Amino acid sequence: MGPGLVTNGTGDPYQVFSAFARAWRERGWPEPATTPRSPDLAPADSDPEAVALLEEAVAEAPFDLPTAGEDAARRRWHAFRSEHLDDYPIERDRPDHDGTSRLSPYLHLGVLHPRSLLADLDPGSTYATELAWREFYADVLWHHPASAWSDLKPALSAMTYDEPEDAIDAWRTGTTGYPIVDAGMRQLLATGWMHNRVRMITASFLTKDLHVWWPIGARHFLSLLIDGDVASNNHGWQWVAGTGTDASPYFRVFNPVTQGKKFDPDGTYVRRWVPELAHLAGAVAHEPWRSEAGYEGGYPLRIVDHADERREALERYRSARG
Repeated sequence: MGPGLVTNGTGDPYQVFSAFARAWRERGWPEPATTPRSPDLAPADSDPEAVALLEEAVAEAPFDLPTAGEDAARRRWHAFRSEHLDDYPIERDRPDHDGTSRLSPYLHLGVLHPRSLLADLDPGSTYATELAWREFYADVLWHHPASAWSDLKPALSAMTYDEPEDAIDAWRTGTTGYPIVDAGMRQLLATGWMHNRVRMITASFLTKDLHVWWPIGARHFLSLLIDGDVASNNHGWQWVAGTGTDASPYFRVFNPVTQGKKFDPDGTYVRRWVPELAHLAGAVAHEPWRSEAGYEGGYPLRIVDHADERREALERYRSARG
């Protein structure tokens, strides 16, 4: 449904996701629109210059693009619904598995409407909840347009940030020395997409381990993501950074090693995107420094010590809160 339509009893927007999601479900949504009659089109040739420009843009895209069109999107949805939807609550957090729908580019561009998917879903399902997050962030941005590139909540306005260019470049290129972070950043560079769990891990690393203000990371993501949606992307970054609505507390710092071992337990995702670690079996791929052969493939050393940077992040949080 359109942003601004879900409000609380006083007509104000919701400030936290859980309350918004309850009201969103209670309000409900219309059935998908019926297919309109095909318009009558006069015969005409395509503009050859426009066709050439389109073909050139596709040919020069830095990575493979999803098959275009509503039919392709619907085929993807029907395959996911029949084969993976039941396992989605668990599989959605596993970057080593193909457990997500990959429909985000189609939703972002309006090729598929959320109502078309909700018509096939239990409104209380995990997948429906993920659609509610999209609706929530669109609502937040509609009410607070400045939050696209500035902190939604002022609680951390006194926070001090760094701009370590070498470390930021290592983050962008997937050479931080933390395997799950580097795997995610290399997946983004190679495909224009990154698993959502890994988006949170990489965002936490930039904001909490490198102490960089979240818009720097959000802008980099948007420059590459084929599903790059300002509302979802930027408010997702604020959730991690601790500056947004329904934010993860600033003191919740993702540990890249424990996150990797939990959600990529056999190291399959890491080895797929970080070939320097392909010789390390199992979960050892998440901690090459624990193996005598860990760096034989040329993998870089860690650019920071996570434990030290976690303490620094918490100290900055305490100082900013006063």
